Amino acid sequence: MARSHRYPSDLSDEEWSCVEPLLPPAPKDGRPEKHDRRDIVDTILYVTHNGVVWRALPADFPPWNTVYGFFERWKKKGVTLTVHDALRDEVRQAEGRRPEPTAGVIDSQPVRGPQL
Repeated sequence: MARSHRYPSDLSDEEWSCVEPLLPPAPKDGRPEKHDRRDIVDTILYVTHNGVVWRALPADFPPWNTVYGFFERWKKKGVTLTVHDALRDEVRQAEGRRPEPTAGVIDSQPVRGPQL
């Protein structure tokens, strides 16, 4: 059942078409997934975009513990990092740059020690 209300943090159709193939396939054995994967991803984005706690999700999202379970499994399997890296590479290539960054910048401020 698709949600009727959309939030600014929700993926557009074009964004979803980029993210969906990067997610692991749904398991073939066991119980079928009850909630649409796009709703799961949109809920994770809502939490990260708005900084709310999992239990404070609006009622039109899937249950918080279901979404949190997906998030934890995907994080442990490296899916979130894979999605991040793939999207970063795609953006860099669209800008005419190499997919992998070649340099990094570390910004540090000098810290004064205690005056003795």
